[in-house]
Amino acid sequence: MGSGKLLVKLVKYLEFSHLFFLKQIRMNSGGSSIRRRSLSISSHVSYHIENDGENESVSEAGDIGDRALGSRRFSESNSFRLSFNNRSEKEAVVSIPDEHRSHPNSSVGPLPPVFTSLSPLSTDGIVGFEDTEHDPPKGLPKLLDYTSCLVHLAVFGILGVLTRYLLQKLFGPGVAQVTSDQTILYVDLPSNMIGSFLMGWFGVVFKGDISQVSEHLAIAITTGYLGSLTTFSGWNQKMLELSVSGHWLFASLGFILGLFLVAYSIQFGIETAKGFRWLLHRLGISLGKDVNKINCRLDSYHRQLIVMVMFMVILGILWGVSGALVKAEFKHGGNSAQLWFACMVGPMGVWIRWFLARLNGRGLGKEGLFKWIPFGTLIANVSAACIMAALASVKNAVNTRDCDTVVAGIQFGLMGCLSTVSTFAAEFNAMRESSHPWRAYAYAVITVCVSFSLGILIYCIPDWTKG
Repeated sequence: MGSGKLLVKLVKYLEFSHLFFLKQIRMNSGGSSIRRRSLSISSHVSYHIENDGENESVSEAGDIGDRALGSRRFSESNSFRLSFNNRSEKEAVVSIPDEHRSHPNSSVGPLPPVFTSLSPLSTDGIVGFEDTEHDPPKGLPKLLDYTSCLVHLAVFGILGVLTRYLLQKLFGPGVAQVTSDQTILYVDLPSNMIGSFLMGWFGVVFKGDISQVSEHLAIAITTGYLGSLTTFSGWNQKMLELSVSGHWLFASLGFILGLFLVAYSIQFGIETAKGFRWLLHRLGISLGKDVNKINCRLDSYHRQLIVMVMFMVILGILWGVSGALVKAEFKHGGNSAQLWFACMVGPMGVWIRWFLARLNGRGLGKEGLFKWIPFGTLIANVSAACIMAALASVKNAVNTRDCDTVVAGIQFGLMGCLSTVSTFAAEFNAMRESSHPWRAYAYAVITVCVSFSLGILIYCIPDWTKG
């Protein structure tokens, strides 16, 4: 009888073990399927996140406007670092309570001893974050920070206008005779090429190094100077003038050749800048370390205030001289009066373009459609090209000396600074080097076709109907 009871218990134990084993298999298979589904979902989500990140990065390659100031201020005031007490990554694992390790209904097996001996994360990082909130803020207050950046942009914008004028005269029919209004080599081609080349240097390769010294200086050089040195509205208007006179082939080739030269110019600028950085590295020169050594970083309130006052004085001098020369030359008309009037109104074009650049990388609507299109730059270029064409129609209709001076000054200054080729070239180059290079050419076609088509409606058709 004793052996029979023992045999019955053994059979029941085997049956129970078999059922328990089958249950474990079903639970494990279910868990693996859940894991497979979660992995597929996570990979799908990560793909879209990476794709959205690339879309934003290519459309923000040229400029992000005043968002650069907000992001810098946020990173300075709210940044914190998690402290792990110099532990290794293996020690930075949160321990799991015992009830989760020994729960009978859990499909998770017992953890190895190494996991049970690990301590939770240190709270020193949180304490450090609380301490940073009480630190005095560096730099200027928000209003003065914006004012300082606008002053920087205005000064460098005027310098860009003057440089563009000098390049027009240097390469134009009067001196080098390389460019003219009757060929595909339009008068603004040298400034667009040189500005795109310099954009490769100071807007792509060395922009981070310049930002270590001053964020305002980096914005002023790229958005202010190079954005005003190059102009898309002038390029589009010269092609419209060729079209209205019947030279459609020249106009088409002017866009194609101009785009090719601008794209190659920024690529050549990036490659030469990288070569120069490599040469500095070979010579043992590090720009970032040198900045820290000589302590030339403008990150304190007093330094930024001094620089802002200095640039305000420079801007006042430039505007004062321009106003005096406009007053003296306006009654005579001519290129001199147009240039100095352009210097007076040019900064407004820079400011508008800088504020529009905050739309880059945001897309359309709440869902952010077409994030890869830099709508801020697109709106600035298209609107400047349309207003340029409208002003040209007004100039032809009125045809007086004073009107010519004012209209030409607004075209060269305000519209020339509102539109840009250097930022467009940086965005085009970033798209071409991304995983979707076709977007670069789609962006170029959209910009050119929309601007040129609207220009035909605004400028060419009224001229043809007038006959």
